[in-house]
Amino acid sequence: MVVNYAKSSSAAEEVAEIIRNSGGRALVYRADVAEPAGATALVKAAVSEFGRIDILVNNAGVTRDSLVLRMKDEDWESVLDVNLRGAFNCIRAAAAEMVKSRYGRIINISSVVGLIGNVGQANYCAAKAGLIGLTRAMARELGSRNITVNAVAPGFITTEMTAGLPEKIRERMLDQIPAKRFGTPEEVADVVAFLATEAAGYINGQTIAVDGGMTCC
Repeated sequence: MVVNYAKSSSAAEEVAEIIRNSGGRALVYRADVAEPAGATALVKAAVSEFGRIDILVNNAGVTRDSLVLRMKDEDWESVLDVNLRGAFNCIRAAAAEMVKSRYGRIINISSVVGLIGNVGQANYCAAKAGLIGLTRAMARELGSRNITVNAVAPGFITTEMTAGLPEKIRERMLDQIPAKRFGTPEEVADVVAFLATEAAGYINGQTIAVDGGMTCC
């Protein structure tokens, strides 16, 4: 497995160590996927190390929250560049290799805000909604080559960010969730892992919300 990072390598090294301790092979690589050359170099490194590429998970993401009337051009552009253009760049590079072997699993990490929107996140919502459209288009383009393309849309997940929210905001979030709790990173990872398997071979072009029922209505 290749674990990519853009700035700090500490989290990537931690993931790689977990993989190695579980008996797998892991390569830590640094690439700015918002740049086509970065995505291409990342895929080339993966093929050089492992011989082929079977699974691509696009989870690079940044936020630059602001109301539209106050949003700076660079904040709009940077979020679209990383969250949407980065996924496009990686898909284009990886799909070229997957087509050769006529096999692939591509999983894009979107968000429930790409489905329902969110105040102060027009850039992030646009990028995540665009990722859902990209998923559907690529599923149609690549499906005949035994390559599936799906999206996972997490809802409110327990992270350092949500743990630090004021209690009133947490309560307001929980009111929107039928399950009345936040999800866990493991629950998102389980869905991603399933979509990467042979068992998910007939699931294509779908967006699976992992949100405790938040978007069910």
